[in-house]
Amino acid sequence: MARAATTSDVFNAIAEPQRRGILGVLRGGERAVGELARELGMSQPGASKHLRVLREVGLVRDRQVGKQRLYGLDARGLRPVHEWVGGFEEFWNESFGRLDAYVQELKQERQED
Repeated sequence: MARAATTSDVFNAIAEPQRRGILGVLRGGERAVGELARELGMSQPGASKHLRVLREVGLVRDRQVGKQRLYGLDARGLRPVHEWVGGFEEFWNESFGRLDAYVQELKQERQED
C-alpha cells in the first residue's frame, strides 16, 4: 500500500514528533522560527523544514511582521484527525460504561456480604 505524501496528508505530517511539538508550542500563540527552534531544541533549518510541511497541510499559517515571519496554529487543519479520533469516542464511552457497571455490581455484592 502506497503511503500518502507527508505534504498533503495531515496524518503523515503529524506523525513526526517534532511537528507535534511545534503545534503544541503554537497552541500558545504565534512564534518566529528562531523562537520555535530554541524552545524545542532544534536547528532553525530543521524548524523551517517542519513548518513548511505543516503549512502545506494547512496546520500552520504565517504572516510577515516587519522583517520577521510569525507562525501560528491553524487548528481547522486538524478536523480530519478530530473526526477520525472521534469515531473511537463511542467505543471508549461504551467500554467505560461497562466498567462502571461492573464496579457498581462489585460494590453492591460487597455491601450484601
